[in-house]
Amino acid sequence: MQNVPKGDGVEKTVSPSSTASTTAGAAAPRRRRGPGACLLVVLPGVVTLGAVFAFVSLVGDDTAAPQDRAPGQAESAVSNVDGSYVPWLRRATADCTGVTPALLAAHIDQLSGWQSDGASLSERGIARFTDAGWKKWGRDDDGNGTSTPLDRVDAIMALGRQDCDLSKRMTALRTKGAVNGDLADLTLAAYAVGVDEVAEAGKVPASARLFVTEVKQRLPQYSALVRRNPEQEAGVQAGSTRLQHPVVTLSVTSPFGSRKHPLTGVTKLHTGVDFDAPQGAQVSAAWGGVVEFAGMTPAYGYRVVIDHGTIQGKRLQTTYSHLSALQVSAGQSLATGQAVGPAGSTGLSTGPHLHFEVLLDGQYTDPMAWLTDGG
Repeated sequence: MQNVPKGDGVEKTVSPSSTASTTAGAAAPRRRRGPGACLLVVLPGVVTLGAVFAFVSLVGDDTAAPQDRAPGQAESAVSNVDGSYVPWLRRATADCTGVTPALLAAHIDQLSGWQSDGASLSERGIARFTDAGWKKWGRDDDGNGTSTPLDRVDAIMALGRQDCDLSKRMTALRTKGAVNGDLADLTLAAYAVGVDEVAEAGKVPASARLFVTEVKQRLPQYSALVRRNPEQEAGVQAGSTRLQHPVVTLSVTSPFGSRKHPLTGVTKLHTGVDFDAPQGAQVSAAWGGVVEFAGMTPAYGYRVVIDHGTIQGKRLQTTYSHLSALQVSAGQSLATGQAVGPAGSTGLSTGPHLHFEVLLDGQYTDPMAWLTDGG
């Protein structure tokens, strides 16, 4: 809002002239008449009206309806973009784990409110790209012959590529146990402060929390916008694919959900299920796939991550941690039930067990919903 200099607000009144002294023998001066009753009533209103006109002439009419919003339309984040951009948001995140069309839209809204104007000379367009950033991520995605951050479609696709790249890097760090947390939160934090700072903190650092919170606050509105788009695909429900038991007996010692860590004392999400398993008990692949990671990590000890491909466009992964040894290697193809390693107590562990996780598009889900009843 434009700052308007304030007037001094002083009302100046003019006092009647002093009457001359009368001298002996001089005629008494003519008595001056005061203002009439009508003038006393009308004058204050005239003065007030004049002040209003003067103020409006200085600041303009700030009560006019915004030109980019239809009359009667409620002001909200969703009103900053229409559904015609949802297919591009979906296309930009089609092969991306952890970054959804709604999250990408919310990210853009946090950066610019979906408005190209207001950007600085060094940061242009709705995604606020610098020249160096655009050189790396920008393309002519809509095929109009020009690649520019001022083109909304080009900007959507470019920021999608950048966010998806950050998501892959956060996935790799999280798989190795170097960072912990929600993949979307980690990705946004990496955008805000850089991958190195997130890696050093091992989680979303304090310097990035406000940015992550602001984006996530916008997410419900854009999720609603995406749901209203008729092209949206049906989501995958937990349990739509049944997984084989990773150990013979599913004796749960710690379920999925919030808990206080037995060693660190920190209360946070327990991202999987702990199954009781004696030292050396065989742990098997819950479904066929390709080993994405197999190695030693500080928290999970010997850990195996299997990529099972996609189910209705959603990437499915399972993890097996605290093993006493590895019987597979990265890049190896596995069949359902194939051995991945013996149970153990490596890493942060209070005793032999299997920590088993199921991730759908990078998000932790309750593994018990995916396991068959009879094994």
